[in-house]
Amino acid sequence: MIFQFQKGIFLYKSVLVLVFFTFLILNFCLAQTYPAGELQLEEYLRRMQLENKNTVNNSFFFRPLQIQDSVKLNAKKFKIDPTYIFQKNVYNTNRPYGWGDGLMIPQVGLQQYFSLGFEIKNSFLKIQFQPEFVWSQNKKFLGFPDNSPENIIKDRFFFWNFSDTPERFGQGPYKKAWWGQSSLLVYFGAFEIGISTRNIWWGPGQWNSLTFSRNAPGFPHFTLNTLKPAKTLIGEFEGQLIVGRLENSGLAPSQNQELNQAFFNPFNGDWRYLNGITLSYQPKWIPGLYFGFARTYQQYNRQKGDNFKDYFPIFEPFQKIKYGFDRDGLGRDQQATVSARYLNKPSKFEFYFEFGRRDHAFNWREAFLNPEHARAYMLGFNKLFDMNNTSKKLFFRGEITHQQESINRYIRYRDLTGGVSWHTHGSGARGFVNFGQPLGVGIGTGSNIQSFEFSIVKNYNKIGILLERLENHQDFYYRAFGQQDVQKPWVDLSMALLFDYEWNSFLINSKFQLINALNYQWKYSSNIEGFPSGYNLLSTHFQLNLIYRFND
Repeated sequence: MIFQFQKGIFLYKSVLVLVFFTFLILNFCLAQTYPAGELQLEEYLRRMQLENKNTVNNSFFFRPLQIQDSVKLNAKKFKIDPTYIFQKNVYNTNRPYGWGDGLMIPQVGLQQYFSLGFEIKNSFLKIQFQPEFVWSQNKKFLGFPDNSPENIIKDRFFFWNFSDTPERFGQGPYKKAWWGQSSLLVYFGAFEIGISTRNIWWGPGQWNSLTFSRNAPGFPHFTLNTLKPAKTLIGEFEGQLIVGRLENSGLAPSQNQELNQAFFNPFNGDWRYLNGITLSYQPKWIPGLYFGFARTYQQYNRQKGDNFKDYFPIFEPFQKIKYGFDRDGLGRDQQATVSARYLNKPSKFEFYFEFGRRDHAFNWREAFLNPEHARAYMLGFNKLFDMNNTSKKLFFRGEITHQQESINRYIRYRDLTGGVSWHTHGSGARGFVNFGQPLGVGIGTGSNIQSFEFSIVKNYNKIGILLERLENHQDFYYRAFGQQDVQKPWVDLSMALLFDYEWNSFLINSKFQLINALNYQWKYSSNIEGFPSGYNLLSTHFQLNLIYRFND
């Protein structure tokens, strides 16, 4: 379990000293597991796959990536590897911005992350100990206006009560320690089985994923998964089956305690049981084409039964006429996604998509006639261009993530307000979250984003520009304000300068981003009760990440 650092500075220093001296006295070899969601490492491997310069044949639908060790292991002897050392620094000036950073939180001020450890393995057993540590200033900031009209406040708490996404993580500085990317696994052939707290990533996305990404802290789970693509007569398969435990943050959503007391429905104190499966398939006859599928169920543990279908609901039917209409009443929440990726190595281009649905269809006919209900989707691409007389490449990539409810909410719901959003649930399971952060898409409930990057790259080195347009909490906006031309949505327009550099065993990853928030927190463009004059907020986001690789 995550625990507070009440006397954590002693523990922090003790672990660092222990691991440091362990490094000094042991003879290490290169570790082969790339933590899920370490974007700099994954981007490099993905570009190498585009250029056909490595032996990585993974679909990138299931991460962490398992790069096979060239050293043949002896069953009676253990090999010890150090993990990479990760040190991350994030600074936000006057509002939270950024996602996909695991144990770190959305906050204002300076935030620091540190992780290191070691891995012990032989021919069938692997033990990895890689704890994580976070410290954050967690300053107070201007959040949702507490002087808003009551009907607007109720609409805001409608989504807060069906999820777990607090504006601020407690009062004052924030400190956490966690098992991090640790695991105890037994492997055989192309498969491994065991227990783990490491982050997982399902789907082809680069910045976001509809199911699992590295936006939230890793959670304890039992796993049965592939180590590498399993070859068959019809192609290659990858996949994972998990059973895990998710926790709520226990925090009220608003920074205003009077609003919380009046409108917030407290948590029931129970933990949530999670069951999930993902599979990917690469047809033997079409190189570079991958198909993926994922399905998850979560439910508060006290509401779960003791039958096989209660422990493994992922194997139950999709249609409500067979699945039943009473499951949601028990607080059970499901998400299912399908995805595809096409990689064309001669043109150094790839395209991918992911489509998900949060609610069961009545039957297959309803699923095909009304696929847009309770859906979210993502599209993305990568393209490399050769540059004359140089080994550098021009890299162009983009990704669109859309969570906002479709227009059919106006005919499906009698009050025209719509239902709950992606990663939320109204019958009891609340959000698809862990410790207050969404497990998949980290940009905000019902939000949409478009990201495009132009850069010049060579190996791990990069210099480039990232452009983003983030539409914040669109489902709340249309529920609260409806179809009108006066109140404008909250939209963030941002530009970031990117600089990555490889220096011996060090990798440096940095980003400096300017964000202009139009109509920040939906403040009105003229004087109206609860919303002062139009308010645009300019803020900055800075991050500097350092990675040290042993014997690499």
